[in-house]
Amino acid sequence: MKVAVVKEAAAGERRVALVPDAVRKLRAAGVDVLVETGAGAGAWLSDDSFADAGASIVSRDEALSADVVLLVGKPDSETITKLRRGQALIGVLAPLTDPDLAARLAAAGVTAISMDMIPRTLPRAQPMDALSSQANIGGYKAALIAADAYGRFFPMLITAAGTARPARVLVLGTGVAGLQAIGTARRLGALVSAYDVRPETRTEVESLGGTFIELKSVGSASGEGGYARALTEEERQAQQDELAGHIARHDVVITTAQVPGRRPPLLVTADALKAMAAGSVVVDMGASDLGGNVAGSLPGETIVEGGVTIIGPANLPSTMPSAASAMYARNISALLLNMIKDGALAIDRSDELHAGVLITHEGQVVHPALAGSDSASASSAASAPAETAPPAPAETAPPVQAGTAPPVQAETAEPAAPAETAEGTADV
Repeated sequence: MKVAVVKEAAAGERRVALVPDAVRKLRAAGVDVLVETGAGAGAWLSDDSFADAGASIVSRDEALSADVVLLVGKPDSETITKLRRGQALIGVLAPLTDPDLAARLAAAGVTAISMDMIPRTLPRAQPMDALSSQANIGGYKAALIAADAYGRFFPMLITAAGTARPARVLVLGTGVAGLQAIGTARRLGALVSAYDVRPETRTEVESLGGTFIELKSVGSASGEGGYARALTEEERQAQQDELAGHIARHDVVITTAQVPGRRPPLLVTADALKAMAAGSVVVDMGASDLGGNVAGSLPGETIVEGGVTIIGPANLPSTMPSAASAMYARNISALLLNMIKDGALAIDRSDELHAGVLITHEGQVVHPALAGSDSASASSAASAPAETAPPAPAETAPPVQAGTAPPVQAETAEPAAPAETAEGTADV
């Protein structure tokens, strides 16, 4: 069986689907690996490094002729036209927000497998959980971006010129990305507080040196299976109102809430922003084309309103391409090896893992969240499977941590916590 890695189509994407170490693992399993010339350049991986690991360096057209094509993100239109019926494509395809892509891949007869649909409460799927591995990077970089944009020190400093008090940082959402942001901000010397709709996450926050905030107006929103339940309209309004007081007392706010395929919940309102002191910084990891956690935030843009800097970082994992690629490569190779039997890709639709990631097969959209959809309207009509998102409308969704998962893989070095399964997911 031939597996190929091609260059990413998205502008500014620097990650690559496999790294040399992952190539060696696949070669040891009898898989032939093709790598498009220059595919790893954005992550500082040379063609020679792939060749030394046992890969064949080929043209794009030859790579796209492989049995399985591996990507980090979505294929562009040109790539889809070059795929043949019966081929498999694996990447972060975001079918809940882009059902049209799923329909096009089905029409092309491509077997599409989406890394962002991994059943994240399934223990054996943890090594394949790309959303969590990339969310670790996102939370880390969000804290660094906040520290860089903040015009004062994060740690307390006592000098001959006077004493600088530590920055007060508030993290909204305590899953993988949120916990990483908490830990990073604490290591930088800030005083960190955090909020989540599930009070049982207090232990994880405090283990990192943070202070857990409980809202008097909103009780526990813990749901079944570790997921947060949907807030009522009254609870959502009360949450925003009480959070506003806490937000105003902090210098930096980092938000991490996303719900797959839906508008992220609004946590920081315009009124809350107005109450913040000039020079404050807000980093919205939930910022997307669908909206954000912060009023007025825009993906990929930094704006200043009333002296408050609002940052909507886009594709944070790509800003650390070497680490992100290495982690993603472990995820995708683990999934691939799980699906290989007798030297070929063998998809078992009775297997919960396989069924969870399979989007299109034999000319049909087969994922239960999308099957039967005829257009892009499917993204609003379809409900995410229990493994990937709480079944809640976006406008009433509770704060759910971007890119969370069951206890984190060893390579992520993130604290393991059952509460992390309650979170939503983030685009990688």
